[in-house]
Amino acid sequence: MDDLLLQLQQEDTQVITELNLEELPPGAITKCWMHIVTNGVGMPVYVPVIVARGSQPGKTLGFTAALHGNELNGISLIQRLFAELNVQRLRGTVIGVPVVNTPALLHNERCFSDGTDLNQVMPGRPDGNTSEVYAHRILQRLVSHFDYLVDIHTASFGRVNSYFIRADLHDPVAHRMAMLQNAQIIIHNPPSDGTLRGAAASMGIKAVTLEMGTPNTFQKDLVRHALSGLHNLLSYLQMNGHDFEAAEHPPVVCQHSYWLYTDTGGILSVHPQLTDFVRKGEKIATLRNIFGDTVKEYFAPEDGIVVGKSVCPVNQTGGRILHLGVL
Repeated sequence: MDDLLLQLQQEDTQVITELNLEELPPGAITKCWMHIVTNGVGMPVYVPVIVARGSQPGKTLGFTAALHGNELNGISLIQRLFAELNVQRLRGTVIGVPVVNTPALLHNERCFSDGTDLNQVMPGRPDGNTSEVYAHRILQRLVSHFDYLVDIHTASFGRVNSYFIRADLHDPVAHRMAMLQNAQIIIHNPPSDGTLRGAAASMGIKAVTLEMGTPNTFQKDLVRHALSGLHNLLSYLQMNGHDFEAAEHPPVVCQHSYWLYTDTGGILSVHPQLTDFVRKGEKIATLRNIFGDTVKEYFAPEDGIVVGKSVCPVNQTGGRILHLGVL
């Protein structure tokens, strides 16, 4: 314990249990370790927090990443953003939480230490089980400070995602936030119960979800591309003087989306690529048995665009095929 505290002090970081923004120096970036819970041997579980407090008052914009422990692209994205911020010219406050789910990250797992998906138990409970208490404290101690939120995710194990946004497009502010991200695809997706975005929205925070790429890796091209969208958002909120960077191509806007699943097991080949348009009746996947014989072919139930897809050939009954966005 003493060694850990010494290391934290040497890294020039603060150890905190509450985030008091007014106590942080303006015109500076502060790095903190927030003590969220304590593990089974009495050791603290910390969440890293970066705060850029501008020299002038303004909005508070928050970025969260690695809510699932295998979603790494958002970590790099937040690091890059803070490295580029000119805090002396910043109006308002930018808060980055590069790793929300530290127990899962340390064990190279997607879910929390009790096996729960944290993005299904928000806003948690102050007197709940292990994951519910953790979720509640993340919301109350960190997210509650935000006026706006971008929650950054990737695909899960065995799947890949395009660069897309989930947002409630009926909300004009969320709609604008989504359009500024220069994404390939935007999906109208009112926040559902249990998600971090949904819990934030219920607190009056304008929020979108940014989905980018594959798990367990840093994808530099995607991070570089997404960075322009975050700067666009800062400019829209009048937090800095950064110029807007328009997308090379307008996003494909979907009214909804859903996953297609197999109804038997085998070796799966998914034919379309990410962002491909498919027509109703087009063959999208072939399932073979272990001897290589074709067991079943799958076809698009309607016109749409490939938002994400399975890349794991071993597919059990009920396994995912592809994520279809409906224009």
